[in-house]
Amino acid sequence: MESGPAIFAGVVFTLFGAGLLLWTGACAVRREPVAEGVRPGLAVPLAALAGAASLALGVWCFARL
Repeated sequence: MESGPAIFAGVVFTLFGAGLLLWTGACAVRREPVAEGVRPGLAVPLAALAGAASLALGVWCFARL
């Protein structure tokens, strides 16, 4: 993997994953809906899983440098 695209992809995935995890956690603490029209018992774990997967993918991109 070339270093330029790997750094860009790593930054994008890491920022998105961290932002999604922070936003999901903040909504869950305030008992606000994470996704409109979706049960909180389903939306919170799926959003947390997507955020963790994105964060892990960003870390993997940085590890490939």
